[in-house]
This record gives sequence, structure tokens and C-alpha cells, in this order.
Amino acid sequence: MSQTEQHRPALAALWMTGAIVAFTLMAIAGRAVSFELDTFEIMTYRSAVGVVVVALLITAFGKWSEVRRDQMKMHFGRNIFHFMGQNLWFFAITVIPLAQVFALEFTSPLWVMLLAAVFLGERLTRLKLLVAVVGFIGILLVVRPWVAPPSLGMLIAAAAALCFATTAIFTKRLTQSQTIACIMFYLTVMQLGFGLICSLADGEMALPSGVNILWIGLIGLAGLVAHFCLTSALSVAPASVVMPLDFVRLPVIALIGVLLYAEPLDAMVLMGAALIFWRELHQPHGRHGPRA
Repeated sequence: MSQTEQHRPALAALWMTGAIVAFTLMAIAGRAVSFELDTFEIMTYRSAVGVVVVALLITAFGKWSEVRRDQMKMHFGRNIFHFMGQNLWFFAITVIPLAQVFALEFTSPLWVMLLAAVFLGERLTRLKLLVAVVGFIGILLVVRPWVAPPSLGMLIAAAAALCFATTAIFTKRLTQSQTIACIMFYLTVMQLGFGLICSLADGEMALPSGVNILWIGLIGLAGLVAHFCLTSALSVAPASVVMPLDFVRLPVIALIGVLLYAEPLDAMVLMGAALIFWRELHQPHGRHGPRA
């Protein structure tokens, strides 16, 4: 990263504000449509919106030559795990408080670190192990297994974080030879296919009605906007500046949970997430794309 890029924190903060708004709107919209559509149907319609938007953007910027087919197995693996993670995430936001979902989602970099050691041969230093232990303590504070067994929603949110981490490992490999346009094209197209297969497995598929059509459109656009904003923020400032800004998502979604859904503001969740955040600050960052 150049000297100029490293000294544009204000622009990075502006991009991250867009990402935080997009992530928050996606959670609100996901809850709104969950009463009418299951997660497979939500992902199908979201991906359909994504295909249209991505195709229009690739056409507008003349990027079709970048959509290559030499890494199809890698794209397929990435998108299977992303599809599983997103379905689990959409289910989790309907059964546990939003703050818990987002706090457990912040464990994804911890899994990335461990998976990178296993599959990419990255070295686990003492510092990395220390921050991993701190992050695990943060997870325990969020889940609190000594009070009661983890709920199904917590386990599902944790599984979503693991899927997003696996997606990041595939993304790291893909970005060595594939452009963002190529990755986003196969993301939307493959997940549309996965969504249709799963949605039609029982022989029927619900159609969104009324205002839910708007919510579906919002989910599709919010996912793409979040990805673009976070990637743009990382392009103008180092990850050590961007990732602390990303953490603002947690108190924002906790406040949304209180105001819109009368969810309790759980101090232990915020404390656990703060430890996870400390872990995030004290480990090296790669430029993995966001999970949206």
C-alpha cells in the first residue's frame, strides 16, 4: 500500500459507514422477510438481484474479459461454503438477538487464522496463539456455557462464522489470479443455482408479496454494497484502521435490537465481543473480502 493510501482514514471511515449501514439493513430486511420466505428462498431472490446488478456493472465497465473459467473448482468450493454460511446467518438472525449473531460473526477471523495454518501453511506464532486464546475467552463470554447449554441459534451463528472463514481461505487463493469482477460474477450466479435447487427440492417455492419484494431487493443490494464499501475502505487505508471501524457494527446492531425488537442489551455479549475485538487488533490482517 502506498504512502498516500495509508493516510486517508477519513475516506476509509466514510466507506465503512456505508458498509455498516448495509450490513444493518440486510439484517433488518432478513428478519422482515423470514415470516414469509425460508432461508433458501431468501438466498435465491437475493442472488437473482445480485446477478442482474453484477452483470450490469460488468457490462458498464467492460469487464467481461475478466470472467475466466480456469478456477471453476475453487469458485465452486468458495460459493458452497458462502451459501451455507449465509443461510445459517439468515436463520440465526431470526432466533437469537442480533447482537449475539454479530458478536459470534466476529469470530470468523479466528477461524481464518487456524484454517490458514492448516490449509495455507501459515505459521502460528506465540502472538497468534495468545490472541486466539483471548478471542476464545470472548466467545465463551458471549455463549456462556456455564449458565446454560448453548442454544441452537448460537451454534448456528458460530457455524456461519466458520463457513465465512472457510470462504475467506478460498477467497485468498482466488484473488491471486482472479479479479473482483470475476469472483462476484460466480458468487451471484452459482448461489442463484444453489438457491433454486434447495428451494425447489420440495416441489414448491414461495413468491415474495407486497412490501417483501422491496425487502428482497434491499437484501440483494445491501450485500453487494457492503462488499464494495469494505473492499474500498481497505484500498485507501490499512486493515489496522479499517477493522476497528468494522467493529462499530456490533453496538449499532445491539441498539437496533433494543429499539426495533425490544431485545435486551446484554453487557456480557458486549464484553465478550470487546475481547474478540482486542484479538482482531493484535493479529496481522490480510485483505480478505467481507462475508456479504
